[in-house]
Amino acid sequence: MRFLGLDVGTKTVGISLSDKTNQIAIPYQTFFIKEEDYESCMELLKKIVNEKGITDFVLGLPKNMDNSLGFAAQRSLKFKEVLSKYFSLPIHLIDERLSTVEAERILIQSNHSRKKRKKNIDNVASAIILDTYLKERKAVDEQNL
Repeated sequence: MRFLGLDVGTKTVGISLSDKTNQIAIPYQTFFIKEEDYESCMELLKKIVNEKGITDFVLGLPKNMDNSLGFAAQRSLKFKEVLSKYFSLPIHLIDERLSTVEAERILIQSNHSRKKRKKNIDNVASAIILDTYLKERKAVDEQNL
């Protein structure tokens, strides 16, 4: 198994990968799209899925603080629909509240310039989403032992 994490924005899709042991989430790439043109990144995702042996997608679902689904969550659900048309792989939705805030904090602590932060924030946020999923999955596996 190998997982691909996704953080969907209005103009970008952040992509991260799990390592081969599924212990670490690694920022991989940010893909720029025309506003909500999700079809445009499916060829890139097909290439990554094939090259990296991806078996599952982990997609961030940005819920509101009151747990409701707003515009950003609807955008992720729309992306999930498009992803489902192109792939028959499982898609796991992960609550990603404040993942971008955490990504920004990590990049600031790493002394990234504002320009580098802007370029990398989405793939770092996708790694946070994927890391959350990997930790939850590991906790469930340990409970089932």
